[in-house]
Amino acid sequence: MAPANTRKDVNTWPSMPSTFWAVVILASLLIAYCSQLAAGTCEIVTLDKDSSQPRRTIARQTARCACKKGQIAGTTRAKPACVDARIVKTRQWCEMLPCLEGEGCNLLMNKSGWTCTQPGGRIKTTTTKAVMRSGVKWS
Repeated sequence: MAPANTRKDVNTWPSMPSTFWAVVILASLLIAYCSQLAAGTCEIVTLDKDSSQPRRTIARQTARCACKKGQIAGTTRAKPACVDARIVKTRQWCEMLPCLEGEGCNLLMNKSGWTCTQPGGRIKTTTTKAVMRSGVKWS
């Protein structure tokens, strides 16, 4: 009587060359690396806008930042950015250049935020919270 299974390769895993495994490991590392932010950069994670009130839009955004030592998440040219931590500590918001080019920046009286005034007179007010969440409204 002949054995039922005479093929030698039926129960063995195919052998892969070491370069295949090197490529798999490098691809995995690249995917893991790409999910990390480069030092000194930020990205917007969430952005919620509410336009239910006439002539006013309230926006809240959350940003994720990977700031260098001595920096903290802030706003530069109306985008999230890493700024000098001293600016946030002293609440001198206009020093981080939060407004777009051509807009004027003014601190709110209680230093809870700033306004950006466009040449046409339109004003954008930004207020900050303890964790740097900001609410923006146009008037």
